[in-house]
Amino acid sequence: MILVLLKKYKIYFIDVILPIPIQKTFTYSINEEEYNFLKEGMRVAVSFGKSKIYTALVYKIHNNEPTLYEAKEIHQILDEFPIVNKIQLKHWQWIAEYYMCALGDVYRASLPSAFLLESETIIYKNESFTDESVLIDDEFLIFEALQHQSQLTIHQIVDILDRKKVMPIVNSLLKKSAIYIKEEIYETYKPKLVKYVKLHSDYNADDSLNSLLEELSRAKKQREAILTYFQLSTSKKPIKAKELETKSNVSSAILNSLVDKNILEFYHLKTDRIHFKGDTNSLKKLNEFQEKALIEIKDAFLQKDVTLLHGITSSGKTEVYTKLIQEVLEKGQQVLFLLPEIALTTQIITRLQAYFGKQISVFHSKYSMNERVEVWNNVLENKSKAQIILGARSSLFLPFSNLGLIVVDEEHETSYKQFEPNPRYNARDAAIVLAKMHLAKILLGSATPSLESYFNAQQNKYGFVELNRRFGNVQLPKIELIDIKEKHRKKEMKGHFSDRLLVLIQEALDEKEQIILFQNRRGFSPIVECKTCGVSPQCPNCDVSLTYHKYKNELRCHYCNYQRAMPNNCSACGSNTLDTKGFGTEQIELELKELFPDYSIGRMDLDTTRGKFGYQKIIGAFEAREIDILVGTQMLSKGLDFDNVSLVGILNADTMLNFPDFRAHERAYQLMVQVSGRAGRSKKQGNVAIQTYNPCHQILQQVSTTDYQAMFKEQLQERWQFKYPPYYRLIKITLKHRDYTKVDSGINWLFKALYNSFGEHVLGPTAPVVARIRNQYIKNVVIKIPPKQSLANTKNQIQKIKNTFEAVKEFRPIRFIIDVDAY
Repeated sequence: MILVLLKKYKIYFIDVILPIPIQKTFTYSINEEEYNFLKEGMRVAVSFGKSKIYTALVYKIHNNEPTLYEAKEIHQILDEFPIVNKIQLKHWQWIAEYYMCALGDVYRASLPSAFLLESETIIYKNESFTDESVLIDDEFLIFEALQHQSQLTIHQIVDILDRKKVMPIVNSLLKKSAIYIKEEIYETYKPKLVKYVKLHSDYNADDSLNSLLEELSRAKKQREAILTYFQLSTSKKPIKAKELETKSNVSSAILNSLVDKNILEFYHLKTDRIHFKGDTNSLKKLNEFQEKALIEIKDAFLQKDVTLLHGITSSGKTEVYTKLIQEVLEKGQQVLFLLPEIALTTQIITRLQAYFGKQISVFHSKYSMNERVEVWNNVLENKSKAQIILGARSSLFLPFSNLGLIVVDEEHETSYKQFEPNPRYNARDAAIVLAKMHLAKILLGSATPSLESYFNAQQNKYGFVELNRRFGNVQLPKIELIDIKEKHRKKEMKGHFSDRLLVLIQEALDEKEQIILFQNRRGFSPIVECKTCGVSPQCPNCDVSLTYHKYKNELRCHYCNYQRAMPNNCSACGSNTLDTKGFGTEQIELELKELFPDYSIGRMDLDTTRGKFGYQKIIGAFEAREIDILVGTQMLSKGLDFDNVSLVGILNADTMLNFPDFRAHERAYQLMVQVSGRAGRSKKQGNVAIQTYNPCHQILQQVSTTDYQAMFKEQLQERWQFKYPPYYRLIKITLKHRDYTKVDSGINWLFKALYNSFGEHVLGPTAPVVARIRNQYIKNVVIKIPPKQSLANTKNQIQKIKNTFEAVKEFRPIRFIIDVDAY
């Protein structure tokens, strides 16, 4: 009976995902015409709440009317074809379920922001309103402006009234019925148009040159432009206006005057913002060890979808990747090449471009919104220029239709984990699931694999291949531990450099070789302290001391970016005896300039790589040997390849070892081995000098012999003993709020509720090392999930506790953050 009625009245519905952190989808009604046109993965504009319009994504099309509310109609359809495919939607669903976040969060994180069209509030005059005497001054100004303009936006009203808060005045005008408002969607993506020039249709190219030159006999510059135009037109290619200006040495005003005379006319062609050169070269010939590794990887892929390649630094893993990529491209499939750092993409692009030319596209956060839209569209249409995607973790969300291989380079890197905001996913793990959905293969590569991946390979979950010879049979660098406690005692330190490190630097410089120095702190000094009373300037918004940046003579917080000028005296006691403690990359750079004034010193950290091409400039200058010594933070450790570096110095290894985290020792080992791997990559054996107060530490001993197996066994033993991954899983719950008492009572209630469900497997409640960031107090609890406990049931129980927590009125304002696999 119901079906008969539906057919009679033709009622159709769609479920949509909204880009807001709400768990469920929402249902809207559509007519038959829209039903026949719409497909899953298209965008529609819908109103949600009182008046706001959102860009929603069609998730399902059906005939089931919602029971709890009356379905609204959609506002408009925004696409002619789906911009998101079914595999993507399935992958989003998995991310939302596994990482316990809303589907709307995944939708917002996946699409370039230009696709999430915003709505603009447009204000119109109510023609029937006549009583202007009831309006106050500001209201009258808006009403008067509407008599001259048919409509106004909120931004225009802000300009008219010259104040930021205008909504109370707009609302007051609404109450008085002087105006009415509408929400209108506007497009933010603008395609790049290139201006071209052609001869006006009145002229025939064959017989017009002489008559034109006669006509322009007095206008010398215009005549020059026309002569150049005819020279360029012999190539039969479209002529760019800019090119014509340059070649004929005329200004744009000259071309405009030729257009005004109807001699030339302009036209525009849409073009991509990103171009890669098109020349391709044959792949490098692999050596016998790479060849063996390649065969083993292919064999492993026959049994397993995931294979771990454990290749020591400079063993030529990238060359092995290129061979696999070529085979996948020959089958007509796409390849995703994931990298942890944007800094790395600049080098890898150059290398892969030499082999694959125009088939590469790059996708990461330093690209503009418009550039990202173009890459998205190229992947969606499976264009030849988007067969290989190189990118950071967000490139995982691109609309692949025919993925054949995913390469996760430096798979151990923490940069693959998203910590803020939702979805808090790990790109490596999400890529494994994506590959499975596409029936593709995935290769994880690293010189220092994460314990979890290596453990999975040992348990036979993943295929496993080793590549333990450096390319060209160059030996691994000689690693030397320098005891700076002893050096300080013997007064053999010069600033932050031991005499031994200075000797090694001078030797390398004399040989015309380059040096990398690693210090994992940016700025000049992490602490400024008063020698009289011991007080150091603190950030007003976070529980941290401010870092001194000498270049701008300012103090800055690295958590909230608060900054202030460096004070001349202590704010507590007024004394002018301010001293700096600790050291960062900026201080090292200045010390080096004093010690080695005749050499070029470069610095690579977050402060020097701000711009879109910041990384490229520094890496390019270092490759071109314009920089002799490069100082940097952990950006330097990630797979960069410089053939002339013979020395790597680690200035203070202890800060990495003493970090309060169960992965501190594993991370310290990975970081030091990776940094060391930048030395001696082409001809002769390199040197590594590690300065430390504790040279007997077992991790430093393992680094000095590059003994991954020893580190793995020892750390695994500790993880088993203290019940940490890879044996147990972790879910961390964080509460944040401006009111400390609220957070404290909330976390205590939550701990009891979780303890009742999970008992001793709940750790906490604790405050993190930095317990207040951006004026929000933070408290954590951690839940450990034993190997045999159901992950799905655990998550359901946590979700129930979360729902109860949010139902308590006093807890409702507290931010409740769930982080699955929080490491």
